[in-house]
Amino acid sequence: MMLAVCVDVPGGSENLQLRTIPRPQLKDTEVLIKVHATALNRADLLQRRGLYPPPPGESEILGLEVAGTVAAIGPGVKRCWKSDDRVMALVCGGGYAEYVAVPEELLMPVPRQLSLCQAAAIPEAWLTAFQLLHLIAQVKQGEVVLVHAGASGVGTAAVQLARLLGAIPVVTAGSAEKLKMAEKLGAAAGFNYKEENFAERVNDFTEGRGADVILDCIGGSAWEKNVSCLATDGRWVLFGTMGGKTVEGDLLGKLLSKRGHLLSSLLRSRSLQYKAELVRAFSQRVLPFFSDKPASLRPVIDSTFNLDDIAEAHKHMEANRNMGKIIINVISQSPETQ
Repeated sequence: MMLAVCVDVPGGSENLQLRTIPRPQLKDTEVLIKVHATALNRADLLQRRGLYPPPPGESEILGLEVAGTVAAIGPGVKRCWKSDDRVMALVCGGGYAEYVAVPEELLMPVPRQLSLCQAAAIPEAWLTAFQLLHLIAQVKQGEVVLVHAGASGVGTAAVQLARLLGAIPVVTAGSAEKLKMAEKLGAAAGFNYKEENFAERVNDFTEGRGADVILDCIGGSAWEKNVSCLATDGRWVLFGTMGGKTVEGDLLGKLLSKRGHLLSSLLRSRSLQYKAELVRAFSQRVLPFFSDKPASLRPVIDSTFNLDDIAEAHKHMEANRNMGKIIINVISQSPETQ
């Protein structure tokens, strides 16, 4: 048996219930992870409200990323994982629990200089950002990348990855504090969308050329400004609709005038093969840069909560107070592992 967070009735954070349920059954090519930490994602809030169900056949338990240690190994696993190896993984669900079974293709080793708490901030946010920049937008060196919600988990990852890929990231955020943090991570400029027209500022920054790539988790409410500051032949990548799903106005005409590319992507619903290839590419091209060197990549952690405080963690994210990832300690972390 194990402890897990369950949602019997969709609704508010008060509907999150911690209780004892059976451990997942391990399949031949899966690895059972003893979860030390998981992290919150906006998708968790939507699923809790009944608006984003897991893919068919996947766990109903919330949680899309974990870090922990290997507890058991299926007989068909090909890679040389050993008991107690430190691992992190992308999962379709099940992260808010003491144990989760994961296809071996989705496991990554935790870089030695990172704690398991830090590692829990990597899989979903960093793989999403890497997918959007590298596979979907195909960012090139020297291009300007506008990252909305630049202080979010995906945003802080995208800023650092854009720099790694040789691009020039600029961000939007809703406070001076968030903009300052994004700039410390490598953003060339930041714009407070609550106080100024970010499209005008992006066009000023690029001397009228506009952003080559826009990573957009906002959607409907920002579409006109996005098109206004999109460069000719630019790529507008939609991966969320926090600002609404509906659009009114001449979107197609304005996008056509820019010869703009409107792209969209989700990660959770992708096939195991796609995710496996993404994890492999990320492990080869990005993971080595999580190092002790001054210019290394780093996961940004806003706060940590214990599993029995999961409702408070959800409220914290819903209030948009976080800068970086919100981590949930599934088991108590000793000072040397935090």
